[in-house]
Amino acid sequence: MVMCSSVVLLMIVLALDAAIITSAVLHTPIEDEEAHALLSWKRSLSHFSNASDLHSWNNMSSPCIWGGTVCNEEGSITVINLPKQALKGDLMHFNFSAFPNLAVLTLSYNKLNGSIPSLIGNLSKLTVLDLSINGLVGSIPAEIGHLSKLTFLELSSNNLTGSIPKSLGRLINLRDLRLRDNILEGGIPSTLGKLENLLRLDLSGNFLSTDASNVTNSSIPSELSQLARLQLLDLSQNRLAGSLPSQLGQLQSLNILYLYSNHLIGRIPSSLGQLRNLTVMSLQNNLFDGEFPKELCELTLLQELRLSTNQLNGPLPPQISQLKSLLILDVSYNSLIGPIPLQLTSLIELTQLYLRYNRINSSIPNELGQMLQLEVFDLASNNLIGPIPSTLGSLTKLTHLFLQNNRINGSIPKDLWSLPNIEQIDLSQNRLVGKIPKDYCNMEINPPVINLTNNMLTGPFPSDPENSSPQLFREHLCLKVRNSPSSKIVHHKGSTKTVMLRGIIIGISLVAVCMVSVLFWALVFLFYKQRMSNKQIGAAARKHGNIFSIWNYDGVIAYEDIIDATENFDFKYCIGVGAYGSVYKALLPSGQVVALKKLHNWERENSTFDRSFANEVQVLTKIRHRNIVKLYGFCCHPRCSFLVYEYLEKGSLFEILRDEAEAEKLNWKKRVNIIKGISKALSYMHHHCSPPIVHRDISSNNILLDSKFEAHVSDFGTARLLQPNSSYRTVLAGTFGYIAPELAYTMVVTEKCDVYSFGVVALELVLGKHPADLLSLLSSSTYHNIKLKDVIDPRVPLLTDQQSAQSVASVVAIAITCIHSNPRSRPTMQHVFNELIVQGSKFSESFCQISLGQLSNLEITKNENKR
Repeated sequence: MVMCSSVVLLMIVLALDAAIITSAVLHTPIEDEEAHALLSWKRSLSHFSNASDLHSWNNMSSPCIWGGTVCNEEGSITVINLPKQALKGDLMHFNFSAFPNLAVLTLSYNKLNGSIPSLIGNLSKLTVLDLSINGLVGSIPAEIGHLSKLTFLELSSNNLTGSIPKSLGRLINLRDLRLRDNILEGGIPSTLGKLENLLRLDLSGNFLSTDASNVTNSSIPSELSQLARLQLLDLSQNRLAGSLPSQLGQLQSLNILYLYSNHLIGRIPSSLGQLRNLTVMSLQNNLFDGEFPKELCELTLLQELRLSTNQLNGPLPPQISQLKSLLILDVSYNSLIGPIPLQLTSLIELTQLYLRYNRINSSIPNELGQMLQLEVFDLASNNLIGPIPSTLGSLTKLTHLFLQNNRINGSIPKDLWSLPNIEQIDLSQNRLVGKIPKDYCNMEINPPVINLTNNMLTGPFPSDPENSSPQLFREHLCLKVRNSPSSKIVHHKGSTKTVMLRGIIIGISLVAVCMVSVLFWALVFLFYKQRMSNKQIGAAARKHGNIFSIWNYDGVIAYEDIIDATENFDFKYCIGVGAYGSVYKALLPSGQVVALKKLHNWERENSTFDRSFANEVQVLTKIRHRNIVKLYGFCCHPRCSFLVYEYLEKGSLFEILRDEAEAEKLNWKKRVNIIKGISKALSYMHHHCSPPIVHRDISSNNILLDSKFEAHVSDFGTARLLQPNSSYRTVLAGTFGYIAPELAYTMVVTEKCDVYSFGVVALELVLGKHPADLLSLLSSSTYHNIKLKDVIDPRVPLLTDQQSAQSVASVVAIAITCIHSNPRSRPTMQHVFNELIVQGSKFSESFCQISLGQLSNLEITKNENKR
């Protein structure tokens, strides 16, 4: 009896256990279907990160408790949120029909490829769709227009082609539409004017032009004026042409208007003065003409007004005094005439004033000294006359003063040398006379870069090593040492020993430039090495924590794992030595392979290298792009400092081109794709980062390749964030042979420095070696008849198919434009990328007949308004 009772009790316990187990495994039918769909899609992916939420997906648990998913009370999935998971695969295996209640689908910052399936239109309850920053191709399916509940649609930063579907006009609940940075063409559908709830419309960075059905004289449909709630309109960096519809003045809620870098013509509509809530208006790099619209002066909330690089004429209107909130006024590169209006002095908040390259023909008013917030004052290349007002010495916040290339006379006011924050003064190419003020010789604490060339100044060189400190001499790069061949003593009537200070002309061969540059930059480097203090090391250690403070976007890499994987950085794991550290390969316990850049012991005591370390962390934590190396984490400590990157199997482009066997594997298609990848990364950094980022050291050694030979830009230790209110002055940065020539005498870094370096790397890929000889040839007249086939890399089979030949020839033509000696004549990286992606047939002859002369004459930048 007792035995029977025990058996019954045991059966009851087993039954209860089975029920518990069953309840943990079995789901509702809808859970089963959704789980099956997600697991099937997971199996189709070729890669995802080691810390991905997908590791929690299995058939032993409910999908409602999986990472990246959220369910409603009935157990049906409503949210799939998987950004930054390194998902690699496509969406063709995603069963959209299996998710009847899905409201949010976010798959941004991954590596998804292929097209967007039309079945995505089955997600009838979807409110948020974000597929941005992937590698999606093909057209935007018209079926997205069926997602009537959609409020947020983000497809930016892919490779989507075709036109914008008119069906998007059905998404009447849409509040945010972002399609920027794709390859979309055709017109802007007028149906978008039906999106009455839209707050943000961003179509920038595409190839949008004119709708075939558009019968008006504008490629911007007037129907957009119906978007009464719109706060941001960004149509910049497209190919929009025609005049600007006056109806845009009806967008009373608009805060930000970006229309820059298009082909818009005609007058700026006076109706834009009705946009009373506007804070930013950016219309630069177009073909607008006519006078400065005085109606814009009614935009009293305006903080930024950018109208540069157009064809505006006439004077600045006195009504400009009404723009009391204005911080930035840029009307440079136009044809404005007349005097500088005294009403500018009413703009007491103005920090940046750009009037460069106009026809202003007055003296500089003394009253401009009242603009006490001014930081950048640029009146270069006008017809200014008269003296420099001493009142400019009152502008204590001034960092940049540009008055070069005018007809300014008189002496240099000594008040300029007492400006506490000044970083650059350019008074070159004027008619200044008299002696250089002695006060100049006392500016030894953070002295500015000063250009006084091509004037008639007298007296001793302040930068003479016998009369001033070596520190002062080395800082002032536009003043020549005594007895230098480029300095000249002449006599003028009424003056004696007038010193003509001339700028360096970069017109000698690359070899000679490099020889001089090496010696010069070595001196500058030693000087800065001496000046830098050790305070930055302590600041970095306090900021980044102790030796155990290491992070990454997965959140799983530990300091101990790094030490164990490299056996405390044993040399056998070292795969290279960089500019300021050794590079190691490490296999972590999770199976992830990473690259480590570790500072040497002596480098950790050097504040220059410490600054580069901190700079790389700062930049790479702000950006993420498929063609930019990923920073997973870092450790900063006096005993051990290193950076953790993704590991890229093929190594640097420099090493591959110098390895005969590897170079042969690098066929022309791969080489062109590498160039496209570099251009896309730089275009992203220059045009889609805020503030823009200039790399400053683009070279073949800093281009890394993955297993599929896709390019990744690396080494951001010298990168610069181009903050609107900061100095762009630079010291030694870059690799000899890749540095833009203007840096040798202006020391001012701009995006065009990267463009030049990119051009050198592009030529290096085509030639198979550094193009030093070709650069020398291009500076002479002997290159015109040289055939392209005679200079390309002989290790790769000669091009036979027309398409590949066209691609390589186009690359060389673009590269030649990029290395133009005048930065303004170089294209932007956005334009370079666009040209590389859409390569039309530019050559009718066979590849063997194409000459370098033909390529240099090709008008790659014909339709671009250069900056």
